[in-house]
Amino acid sequence: MRRSLLKLRGLCLIAFSALALLQAPARAELTIEITGAGANRIPLAIADFGGDPASSRALTSVIRSDLERSGLFKLIESSGVAMTESSSPSYGDWKNRGADALAAGSIGASGDGRQEARFRLYDINKQSSLGGAAFVASTPMLRAAGHRIADVIYEKLIGEPGVFATRIAYVVKSGANRYELQIADADGQNAQAALKSKEPIISPVWSPDGSRLAYVSFENKKPVVYVHSLASGQRIVVANFKGSNSAPAWSPDGRKLAVVLSKEGGSQIFTVNADGSGVQRLTTSSGINTEPFFSPDGQSIYFTSDRGGSPQIYRSGINGGDAQRITFEGSYNVSPRISPDGKSMAFISRRESGFRLAVMDLASKQVQILTDSNKDESPSFAPNGRMILIATEIGGRGVLSAVSIDGRIKQRLSIPAGDVREPAWGPFTR
Repeated sequence: MRRSLLKLRGLCLIAFSALALLQAPARAELTIEITGAGANRIPLAIADFGGDPASSRALTSVIRSDLERSGLFKLIESSGVAMTESSSPSYGDWKNRGADALAAGSIGASGDGRQEARFRLYDINKQSSLGGAAFVASTPMLRAAGHRIADVIYEKLIGEPGVFATRIAYVVKSGANRYELQIADADGQNAQAALKSKEPIISPVWSPDGSRLAYVSFENKKPVVYVHSLASGQRIVVANFKGSNSAPAWSPDGRKLAVVLSKEGGSQIFTVNADGSGVQRLTTSSGINTEPFFSPDGQSIYFTSDRGGSPQIYRSGINGGDAQRITFEGSYNVSPRISPDGKSMAFISRRESGFRLAVMDLASKQVQILTDSNKDESPSFAPNGRMILIATEIGGRGVLSAVSIDGRIKQRLSIPAGDVREPAWGPFTR
């Protein structure tokens, strides 16, 4: 049975096979529910920005929502206090309110028909400025400016890049035969369909520069790997060989993909150039080899294989050779995803009759189970390595969850009347 489960996943045939058929189309944005919080949250106040009241409210709402859902900040009530980036803060008053940091700013016309959002961040205890920034955006893109400001605040106070301005991709299934590959802001808003199909779409993965998505589509009644340019909408076929073509994974330089092909018998891992040329076989074994993922330095590939009798995770050099087994706890460990810093591995482990998100410290081999759900799949790291996005199932319906790497912070992203699967967190964008 375990071999059958792995084989089905390796051939990309299990996605959506057990999903409930929903009657209502999924058009709504993702909604986020937050549980848990990081230890020692930073008390932060976001004053009402100066300028046009409607634009100011829209901008500060995005900033506050971003920082609050991170679980790392305690938002201090500003009680309608309006301040601009050039105002002189009343440090004593803000300290009495309980704030350790304060952000204030304004929004106004930039002179070219767009709007300019400016802000400055203050350390209340040291009574000093921590810096600021300005972002120019069209009115419809004010949310993007808000995400950028939240990223700057996050990095100044936490010491690592924020991911609020990044994007996520996922697949929504509605009705009996409606599939949409959607792209949204990291908060689930501003969703746009990149591809619509009557056949399943699975395994989306972002190119390192965020300009392309690779994925598997069944539109030709078999699994075929495509690379899709988001700017132009143009697609190219990367793998359409005899048998199954599945599980694409980008190399760190964006020049190659690892894919799983059955064209030579069984499921084996190959590399292929991003234009579909230069196919080279990487693995050779009697077992099933699937779900490849490159290490951040591009020198290794992690993958799932049942060569030892049960599905486990292995690592092989990019030029092949003997594979090293990585997982040993439990009889079912699949879907390896390596953190951006190369220090941790997220994967799905069967524990207590459930499939749960786990993370391994690759140096110590220590494993921590991060969820208590039963049907987790498709882990994907945020580009700063702080959170892991997964698909799971609640009440028979697919939803997305984001879990911090220490398990303290949990977010649930769902669409009313929509089945959401196959998440992929995009890279940092300029």
